[in-house]
Amino acid sequence: MKPGRSINFCPICGTPTQLVFSHDAERAKCPACRWTHFEDPKVAAAALVEDADQVLLVRRIYPPFRDCWGLPAGFVNAYEDPARAAERECREETGLEVQVESLLQVITGREHDLGADIILVYRCQVLGGTLQAGDDAGDAAFFQRDSLPPLAFRTTHSILGVEGNTCSPTE
Repeated sequence: MKPGRSINFCPICGTPTQLVFSHDAERAKCPACRWTHFEDPKVAAAALVEDADQVLLVRRIYPPFRDCWGLPAGFVNAYEDPARAAERECREETGLEVQVESLLQVITGREHDLGADIILVYRCQVLGGTLQAGDDAGDAAFFQRDSLPPLAFRTTHSILGVEGNTCSPTE
């Protein structure tokens, strides 16, 4: 989706918006009440959970990259601490209770239309729980780093420091 095109009606008064150049960019603006739409960046949090030479991955059930594997991750909710979001996403997708140990990496740049602009990757340790897929994960498992399944996203490759083994995006 192109910036500025996501809002067709003013959320304040319901008037159809107009695309205008405002604050150095093209933005949706209400001609009636003068409200201007500023699109906020999407932020995601990911959990890197390692056990010896193994890494925790989840198999995606939704596009893009359906049936490909990646880190437990998801969008940060409004007013949510990103570290807690990483812990929550890991619990929802894997059944494991984890605790953030440290911020590992900040990745910028939206990889696909539905993706995040900023990804905060946290190194986490398992506190408990039972490994089982949930939420939007079709499977969850630990993999040896030398025998990883087909991976989703350039960011997954970057975080794990691997090349190749790429899955094709699905629609």
